[in-house]
Amino acid sequence: MTVAGYQIRLQRRASLPGWKAAMFSILAILFGLLLFSFIFLQADQSPKEIYKQIFRYAFFNSYGLRLTINRFIFLAMASYAFIIPFRAGLWNIGMPGQLYMGALAAFGVVYLLGGKTGDLAVAQPVVLVLMVIASMVAGALIGGIAGLLKGKWNVNEIVVTMMLNFIAFYFVSFMIKDGGPFMNVGGRGESFELPEAARAPLIAGFPYTLVMVFVLMIVLYVLFSRMSLGYQIRAFGKSPSAARYAGINPFKISVLVFMLGGALAGLAGYHYFGAVPGVYKIARTYGYFGDLSFYGMICGLISLGNPIATLFIALLFGGLSIGGRYAQGKLHLGFGVDYALMGVLMISLVAFQFFYNYQITFSKKPTGK
Repeated sequence: MTVAGYQIRLQRRASLPGWKAAMFSILAILFGLLLFSFIFLQADQSPKEIYKQIFRYAFFNSYGLRLTINRFIFLAMASYAFIIPFRAGLWNIGMPGQLYMGALAAFGVVYLLGGKTGDLAVAQPVVLVLMVIASMVAGALIGGIAGLLKGKWNVNEIVVTMMLNFIAFYFVSFMIKDGGPFMNVGGRGESFELPEAARAPLIAGFPYTLVMVFVLMIVLYVLFSRMSLGYQIRAFGKSPSAARYAGINPFKISVLVFMLGGALAGLAGYHYFGAVPGVYKIARTYGYFGDLSFYGMICGLISLGNPIATLFIALLFGGLSIGGRYAQGKLHLGFGVDYALMGVLMISLVAFQFFYNYQITFSKKPTGK
C-alpha cells in the first residue's frame, strides 16, 4: 500500500524482545480501560472516579487486597494448568472439572480421617500434605483421561475435556447434596466445613498457597527454558510430525502434559475451597468457578504461555474482578460491570497480540527518472 509517497508493508516478526511484548500489553490494557470508559460515560458516571475506586479497593485496601491475592492465586494456578498442555499444542478446557475433583479429593482425605463430625486422627501438617497430594492426584487422573484418548486415538481433547467437566460436576453434586457422604451436616446443598485442623495456615494474612504459585513459576520457567522435557513439549507443540520424526513419543507427551495440567487445576480447587479464609467448603456454584477458571485460560493465551508474564496478567484480572464488584455495589452500577470490564480488557489484549506477530513498516517510495 502506498500513502503520500510512502510504501506501507505488513511484515511478520522473526522475534519479539520481552520489553516490546510488555509494552504492547500495557498499551492494550490502557486502550481497554479507555474503551470501557465510554460505557461509564453513558451511565453518567466519572470513569476516573470508578477506576480510582476499583484499583484503590483491589490493591490498596487491606481487606480488598486479601481478596485480590486469593483470586490471583486461583487464576495463576488455573493459568498454569492451561499453559502446560498449550505449550504442547493441546487445549485443556477441563480446568473446571479438574479443580472440583481436586477439591473433592482434598475433602475426601478429611472425611476419611474423621474430620466431618469429629477431631482429625492425625496432626495438621500431615493432613495438609495429604490434602495437597490428593487434590493433585485427582486432577491429574481426570486430566490424564483426555491425554490418554488424545495420545492413543487422537480424540479431540477440547470435546473430551468439556465432557469430563460435566461428569465431574454431576459427581461432585452427588457427593455434596441430597444425602451424599460429603453433604453439610445442616442439610444444605454444599459440603461439610473443614475443621480448624484442616484449614490452610496463613502467612501475613495470606494462604500458604501463595508460596506455591511462585514455586510453580520457577519450576515451569526452568522446565521450558532449561530442561530436555520442556524442549520436547515445545517441539511437539510447534510440529508434532517433526517431533515424532526426532524420536519424541506423542503418546507420552499428550498424557504427561494433561496430567501435569490437571494436577495444577486440582491444586487450584484445593486452594479456593480449602485454603481461602471464610470458604472452607465446596459450594455448588459450578458456573461461577467454572467461568473463573476459564479466565486462567485467557491469562495463559495473553502471556503466550510465559509462566512469569502470566502472574502479572492473573494479578491484574484478579484485582479487576474484585475491585469491579466492589465499585459496582458502592457506585450503584449495573449488574455484571466487573465481568464486562474484564471481557473488554481480554478482547483488547487479544487484539493487540497482532503486534506480537506482525510489524508495520514505512519506506519512501522510489521515484522514477
